[in-house]
Amino acid sequence: MTHWYEGPLAAFDTETTGVDVEEDRIVSAALVVQDTAGGRPRITRWLVNPGIPVPAAATEVHGLTDDHLRRNGRWPAPVMEEVARALAEQCAAGRPLVVMNAPFDLTILDRELRRHRASSLGRYLETAPLCVLDPRVLDKHLDRYRKGRRTLTDLCAQYGVQLDGAHDAAADAAAALDVVRAVARRFASRLERLSPAELHTLQAVWHAAQARGLQAWFARNGTPEAVDPAWPLRPELRTAA
Repeated sequence: MTHWYEGPLAAFDTETTGVDVEEDRIVSAALVVQDTAGGRPRITRWLVNPGIPVPAAATEVHGLTDDHLRRNGRWPAPVMEEVARALAEQCAAGRPLVVMNAPFDLTILDRELRRHRASSLGRYLETAPLCVLDPRVLDKHLDRYRKGRRTLTDLCAQYGVQLDGAHDAAADAAAALDVVRAVARRFASRLERLSPAELHTLQAVWHAAQARGLQAWFARNGTPEAVDPAWPLRPELRTAA
């Protein structure tokens, strides 16, 4: 019997102008599809001219400069359409979608669709809803008492996954996919009886609990930062208000 974590998975990642999902923009994105563990991945990449300056701090992270994006990037509107349709195709095909820190990447895609297409991610997923596997949420729940950071680089080191070219969307997506497979193998006794759809529902609960714990920690330390408990997609601000 082949377990879900050895079978077909897809992974999505973005690089952006910053970390504010409401205001920042996508500059590159990638979708990685793998039919079996260890199989050759199929990779689709998008490069975007965001139409706004890329802060130096963001360029230092992903290496994409204003000049490079102006020369080689495409306008956002058609790219966001293609990305949303590509994700919808994966959902329709029944492939779970691996997204590291899903509330960031999926939410910023949703905001870009609203900005450039007068649409939303949900509209593309009306007939095939998301089934997301978030390595950050899974690891934090399954190994909750382990100390240390849980960035993608940290998780790759923890689970023995090779990450070549960190902060390249395709490299990060492929690594996140491998991390999910590795997490599931390590905790197979707790995960193998759960379907990806069941895990999707559970991760929403786990992430909310993790957010409450982080919010309480911030409060104890006098940090005013708010932690959003929504997963895998944050509600649009006007809707949430």
